[in-house]
Amino acid sequence: MHLPWPFSTFRKNPPRSETQHAGAWGEEVAAGFLQRRGYRILGRNVRFGSRSELDIVARSPAPETLVFVEVKTRRTEDFGRPISAVDRGKRRALGRAAGQYLRRLRARPDRIRFDVVEVVGTPDGPMPPVVRHIEHAFSPGPGYRLPW
Repeated sequence: MHLPWPFSTFRKNPPRSETQHAGAWGEEVAAGFLQRRGYRILGRNVRFGSRSELDIVARSPAPETLVFVEVKTRRTEDFGRPISAVDRGKRRALGRAAGQYLRRLRARPDRIRFDVVEVVGTPDGPMPPVVRHIEHAFSPGPGYRLPW
């Protein structure tokens, strides 16, 4: 069946690479991990334009805090911990995306923080993944201001 314009111009998403598949799996593992610890997931893969993305936005249990979570997934730690990939540029990008998210909220949160969840393993691995939650992993960097 041929769909009329503009629907015929939409394309299916391209096949995911192995890296993208592993990253999506890691985000799923991280979200489940946080939920089991009482976090409420407010959003996943929240995008602002083509370059700004928040992996997970969550609300922590007491004290209630709005948490921006960066998920880093690696097969092994042969080349270092996954958190080492959250460099200055990545922290700045996350800070900008968090600012855009905060500007869209009706009510200001009392507290915010930036966490990292490391997931080490593979979706089809023989062992369950190692999951580490690093709270207060970083601040977005110098010059960052809350948007209010």
